[in-house]
Amino acid sequence: MADDPDPERMRALEARLAKARGAAEPKRTGKAGEAFSAGEIGWRMVTELVAGLLIGFGIGYGLDVLLGTLPVFLVTFTLLGFAGGVRAMMRTAQSVQAKETVGSDARKRED
Repeated sequence: MADDPDPERMRALEARLAKARGAAEPKRTGKAGEAFSAGEIGWRMVTELVAGLLIGFGIGYGLDVLLGTLPVFLVTFTLLGFAGGVRAMMRTAQSVQAKETVGSDARKRED
C-alpha cells in the first residue's frame, strides 16, 4: 500500500522530535537536584516570620479589644507569633540543609 509509513522516515522523525524536545527543556542553574534557589528560600523564610508576627499581633489585638486589656495580650501573642515564625524558619533551614547533605552525598558517589 502506498499509505503505509516508511519505517526509516518514522525513525528519523522520532529522532528529530526527541532532539527538539531536549533542546526545548529549560536548563537548570545551580546544583543538581536543587528545587529552589537561595533567593526563593530566603523569601520563604521572611514570609514565614512576617506571617507569624502578623497572626500573633492579630490574635493579641483581637483578645485585647474583646477583653478590654489593650497591651497585655497584644505583646504576649506578638512575641508568641515571633517565636512561631522563627521556629518555622528553622524547620525550613533544616529541610534545606538535609536536602543539601543528600545532594552532596550523591555527588560524592558520582565522583
